[in-house]
Amino acid sequence: MSDEITVGGHRRLRPFNTANTYPEQRLSNDLCQAVVAGNTVYLRGQVAQDLDTRESVAVGDAAAQTHKICDNIELLLSEAGASPEHIVSCHVYITDVRYREDVYRVLGERMNGVFYVSTGLVVSALARPEWLVEVTVTAVIA
Repeated sequence: MSDEITVGGHRRLRPFNTANTYPEQRLSNDLCQAVVAGNTVYLRGQVAQDLDTRESVAVGDAAAQTHKICDNIELLLSEAGASPEHIVSCHVYITDVRYREDVYRVLGERMNGVFYVSTGLVVSALARPEWLVEVTVTAVIA
């Protein structure tokens, strides 16, 4: 499958099916990592997973997971023709409030000077038990 699909004038980057990502869950949903609709870029919730191999990384380390998430965000934005300064909104999901300081410290370092709006949530779990952090991003290309 191609790394990009265009439907309705919108570009869908890195399409995949959840049957490959979550085989233990017996799902089959066609998704993608990013959608470019006009000048807006919507990123799927990013976790500490290699985008090419789907391997989970930095298991047990919220700060290291957040660095990997930021790497993924930067890569996907680049593939969409955007960069971190185009980020306008960010939702941060953590599985334990004790991770908050580490996660937000990394986000502050990696997105310094961006001044996006943010919502932080503590959730009971993410799609895989080894994932401690998930971040969704919306960016607007001027």
